[in-house]
Amino acid sequence: MKTRHCLLLIVLLASILPSIQANEAPAANGKEIFTVRCASCHNVNKKAVGPALAGIEDRRSADWIVQFVQSSQSMVKAGDAAAVALFKEFNNMPMPDHKDLSAEDIASVVAYIKTVTVSGPDEKAPFARPGKLQPTWVPLSITGNAGFFITYLALVGVLIMVLLFAVNMSELKSSGKKD
Repeated sequence: MKTRHCLLLIVLLASILPSIQANEAPAANGKEIFTVRCASCHNVNKKAVGPALAGIEDRRSADWIVQFVQSSQSMVKAGDAAAVALFKEFNNMPMPDHKDLSAEDIASVVAYIKTVTVSGPDEKAPFARPGKLQPTWVPLSITGNAGFFITYLALVGVLIMVLLFAVNMSELKSSGKKD
């Protein structure tokens, strides 16, 4: 009886495992395609040379995305309002056509984009971000640190007077020995 239960459990797990791996495969394939074909112009969460791609599946239909990726300029020439708006927004820079990508390839890229999309602004970091750090030193300026410069000049003046006094004293000693 226990052997039957173990065999049944093994068969069930063996039947579920391929479906789990199949769900992960499109995103992995999409990552490879995105890295090679898209990442030079697109960022998932930020606008770059091309638009940010986060949420693209919510803004456009799957058919539109496939057509645009395979031939963006044909959509612009056909007068598709969204394609024309994107073309104008990015300084009339045409997106290269990727006619060799199938609809499944493009769907896997969209699946990858879904996995790496940041859902909103990051929570405040527990430490200061590098761009927001205040320097620990401040360059000196005459207008902001007049007291410092006056003190500095006074000390330099006193140092010059002490050196002149020392030079004069050594000259007096040497002239006194000759007499």
